[in-house]
Amino acid sequence: MAEQYPGCPYPLGALVEPDGVNFSIYSRSADRLELLLYDDVDAAAPSRVISLDPRRHRTYHYWHVFVPDLGPGQLYAYRAYGPADPAQGLRFDPTKVLLDPYGRAIATPSNYRRSEACRPGPNDRHALKSVVADVSTYDWEGDTHLRRPFAETVIYEMHVGGFTKHPSSGLDHEKRGTYAGLIEKIPYLQDLGITAVELLPVFQFDWQDAPAGLTNYWGYSPVSFFAPHCRYSSCGDPLASLDEFRDMVKALHKAGIEVILDVVYNHTAEGGEGGPTLSFRGLENSAYYIMEADGSSYANFAGTGNTLNANQSIVRRLILDSLHYWVNDMHVDGFRFDLASILSRDEAGQPVPNPPVLWDIESDPALAGTKLIAEAWDAAGLYQVGHFIGDSWKEWNGQFRDDVRAFVRGDEKMVRRLADRLLGSPDLYRDDGREAEQSINFVTSHDGFTLQDLVSYSTKHNEGNREDSRDGSDYNLSSNYGVEGPTDDPSIEAMRKRQIKNFLAIDLLSLGAPMILMGDEVRRTQYGNNNAYCQDNEVSWFDWSNLETHADIHRFVKELIRLRFIRGSFTREHHLSLEELTQQAGIKLHGVSLESPDFRDDSHSLALSASSLPGDVLMHVALNAYRDRLDFELPELPDWATSGWCRVVDTALESPNDITLPPRAPRVGEFTYQVNGRSVVVLIATALPGS
Repeated sequence: MAEQYPGCPYPLGALVEPDGVNFSIYSRSADRLELLLYDDVDAAAPSRVISLDPRRHRTYHYWHVFVPDLGPGQLYAYRAYGPADPAQGLRFDPTKVLLDPYGRAIATPSNYRRSEACRPGPNDRHALKSVVADVSTYDWEGDTHLRRPFAETVIYEMHVGGFTKHPSSGLDHEKRGTYAGLIEKIPYLQDLGITAVELLPVFQFDWQDAPAGLTNYWGYSPVSFFAPHCRYSSCGDPLASLDEFRDMVKALHKAGIEVILDVVYNHTAEGGEGGPTLSFRGLENSAYYIMEADGSSYANFAGTGNTLNANQSIVRRLILDSLHYWVNDMHVDGFRFDLASILSRDEAGQPVPNPPVLWDIESDPALAGTKLIAEAWDAAGLYQVGHFIGDSWKEWNGQFRDDVRAFVRGDEKMVRRLADRLLGSPDLYRDDGREAEQSINFVTSHDGFTLQDLVSYSTKHNEGNREDSRDGSDYNLSSNYGVEGPTDDPSIEAMRKRQIKNFLAIDLLSLGAPMILMGDEVRRTQYGNNNAYCQDNEVSWFDWSNLETHADIHRFVKELIRLRFIRGSFTREHHLSLEELTQQAGIKLHGVSLESPDFRDDSHSLALSASSLPGDVLMHVALNAYRDRLDFELPELPDWATSGWCRVVDTALESPNDITLPPRAPRVGEFTYQVNGRSVVVLIATALPGS
C-alpha cells in the first residue's frame, strides 16, 4: 500500500498531479475525517480508508492529504466524525458517505437510494461517490466565449433532457435526453434564430428528491456545484460526461449560440431537518446553511427545506470558485441565478443593502463579460425586480410577464403598464441609467404554464404531481376562451392561436432581451400542469411531431426573430441608456389617434412609433386587446420613406400572411389601418421601395 503524505490545503477538491492526487476539504468542527477510496461505485465498503490525523493532515480548518499513485477515475468520498448536536447546528454522522463539495465528477450506484442517507446506519452501497477528474487535458480546439451583447441576444430556455427525450426526436435511444442529443439538434436552434440557450440546472442533482414514484425533472435539487449531471451523458461514465458537456458547449459556440446555465446557489438537495446527509450537512452544517434562531432548524427562504448561507465566507468562496470553474474550464457564457434575492440575505437571513457575495460576483475580473441574470426574488417574499444590486446584473422581469399577460387577456387598467413594458420598463430601470436590455422579457418560463396552456386553461391542473394540486401558483393570468383544455371548436382554436402570436410578437419586439420557453414555438402543452418539476415524461418533453402540426406558429417565431434583428437597428448603440435610446429613436406613444395614448381604465389599445438610430427605417406598432376591430391613424411619412408603410405583422391573418418581411411585405396605402380585435400589427417604412 502506497504511503500517503500530508498534502496541501489549496486548492480544495481533488487535484491530479504527476505522481498522485492531493485531496483537500473544509470542516471546522470535525474531530476526525476519513478519505474513502472505492474500487466500484456499488461497493458495500471502501477498498481503502485513509484516516486524516489532525496533527498532520489539518491546516486551520482544512483537511488535506496527498495520495501517490492515484489518478483520474478514482472513486472517493469522506466520513466526518464530530458532535451530533442539532441544537448547536452540528449534525455529524460518521456512518454516512459524504461527497466532496469541490468534486468535479460524480458516480451513481446502480441502486442509488436517497432514503438511505436519511435513516441511521451505513449507506456506502447506495451512496453517490465523487470521482477524481483532470479537467486540464480537454482539447477546446481554440474555442472561446462569444461575448454577444445583450442587445443582440435572443434566449431559449430549455431542458437538456426534455429537449430530445421524446421518441419523436428521431435520435438513437442512447442519445435521447443527453448532451450529445442536444448537439444533434443544434441545426434546429440555428434555424429558429435564437442566439443563447439557457439550460435548466445541469449541476449534479438528486433526481429522487420528488414525491414517491416521481422524478425531480427540473433539477433544482443540487448535490454539487461543480459536477455536470451524469444522467445527461449518453454513456453514463462520469469522466465521459465531462467531455460530453464540453463537446456540447463547443458545438453550440461553433453555431454562434451562447450557453447560459440556470444555477442554484440558494439551497441543496439535503432539505430540512429530516433530509438526507449527502455532503454539506455532514461536513459543517451551520456554515453551509442559514439556521433559525434556535440553532437546530433550517431557514427556508427557498421553499425547499434549507437555505444556503451564501454570505458566509466559506460558502462565498465555494460560489465564486464554482462560477470560475464553469467559465474558465467549461467555457460557459453566463448564468441565470435561481432565487437570486436569497444571495442578498446575511447569515441570520436578513436582507442587507450590500451583500458581499453579490458584490464579489459583480466585481470579479474572471467573470467580466460573463452574462449575469438574476431571478430577483425568493420564496419568502423578498422581491427586488427593478433594484437588484450592481451594474452587471440583468433581471428576469416578472412585471413584464404579468402585465403582458393581463393586457393580452383584456384586463382593465393595463395600457399604461403595457407601455412601460414595451419600452424596456423605464418605470423600473430609467433612474439607474440602465440600458434597455436590463430587462429580460418573458411571458412564459419553465415555472408556470406553457404558452399553449396559458390560452387553454383558466386554472392549474397539477393532479399528476401527487400533492393534491396544492403546488404551483394560482396567479396565472390565463384564460381558456370558452373551453378548459383541448377543443375542436374552430372559433376557440382561432382565438388561442391569435393570442399566442400576440404574446410572441410583444415578447420578441419589445425593448429588452427576449426569452422564449422551449416548445412555445410549436405550442407545446403540459396539459394544464403549471409546476411540472416532477414530470419526467411526455408532459414535459418536447414533442417533435408538433413541428409539423404547428408549422405556422414555428414559422411565425422564426420570422419574428428575423424581424427583431431588423428592428435591432433601433437599439444597436449598446452604450445608450434606456432614456437616451428612447429620445434618440424618437419613440412616441399613440392611441387610435396619433399622439393621443388612451390610458383610461377601460382602454385596451395602444400604438407606438420609432425611428432606427441611423434614421433609415421607421416602425409603427398597433396593439388592440379589445374584442372589436379599431381604426388606428398612421403617422405621416417623411419624403425619404419612399417604400410607404408596409405591413410586416398582422396576427389576425392566417399564415403565411400573418408575417411577411421586406422586401415582400405588402404596402399599406391608407392613412389608417384597421386592427382586428385582439391583434397586433407592425408596419415598417424604409428609404428604398420594397426594401
